[in-house]
Amino acid sequence: MRIVVLTGGIGGARFLVGVRAYAREVGAEVTAVVNVGDDLLLHGLKVCPDLDSVMYTLGGGADPERGWGRIGESWTVKEELAAYGAEPTWFGLGDKDIATHLVRTTMVNAGYPLHAVTEALATRWQPGVRLLPATDDRLETHVVVSGPATAGDSGADGPDGGQRAIHFQEWWVRHRGDLPTHRFVFVGAETARPAPGVVEAIAAADVVLIAPSNPVVSIAPILAVPGLREAVAGGPARVVGVSPIIGGAPVRGMADRCLAVLGVECSAAGVGRLYGGRSAGGLLDGWLVAEEDAGTVVPELTVRAAPLRMTDEAATAAMVRAALELT
Repeated sequence: MRIVVLTGGIGGARFLVGVRAYAREVGAEVTAVVNVGDDLLLHGLKVCPDLDSVMYTLGGGADPERGWGRIGESWTVKEELAAYGAEPTWFGLGDKDIATHLVRTTMVNAGYPLHAVTEALATRWQPGVRLLPATDDRLETHVVVSGPATAGDSGADGPDGGQRAIHFQEWWVRHRGDLPTHRFVFVGAETARPAPGVVEAIAAADVVLIAPSNPVVSIAPILAVPGLREAVAGGPARVVGVSPIIGGAPVRGMADRCLAVLGVECSAAGVGRLYGGRSAGGLLDGWLVAEEDAGTVVPELTVRAAPLRMTDEAATAAMVRAALELT
């Protein structure tokens, strides 16, 4: 069996732990296609938060309490940058984490594409699944907000009624989404190309799983890469999504705020309708929701309820098994 997972964020990384466990039981091959819309340049370093979250989590190096970054991290460089007044101060890089970004940036500057850099970094962490960025090209999620720019903001006041665009990380980390927000823009998506191996993996897959990641800023940037939505929706594989919403609230993060910007109800049904059934021009064949949301109905979709709390590897593997039973 070949399984492809579209994923991003901490929830997606933890979901992959269960996918890997299930795959080892049945001898399946797993390819994770990872969001790069969160990527940014910081202090001259190329930072790929979602790729790193997946790599560290699967490699046993992620901080289990914070849910991001490295376990046993120190912050000497961050403190020294703050002493110099170097901006941005709202996004901190740990000392161990900086080593990853230094190696990645050196390789990218030497001409290696992101998928090759990711493969090289993964040789240390041995994630047990194939990791592919959705694209090697620049693709960044920006957020159109309104209100006056403040000290340290990346964007000045905009001409259109005060609207301006800021990087998603600034909206998410610095402002916690607490700004008048109008839309999300995937900068560079129009000219981006799928990273080598991505379309081929989807075409060869028996099942495509959409992880319980933020549908707006983790999954949508992947699907914005030309050809990827068509590859998923038009391919031979069965496509099953796992709800990131339990009982009307996101398990973690701010998916509720992101959905509100799109005018989508924060519920298992709302996200299911956002993805849509393939027979109606959407993406999914099946939709796995939490037991708390049993009875959810989404037109054109087979819906099943199962426990969706990723409390440990075994519970997450059981989630994956339930999702695959929908195929």
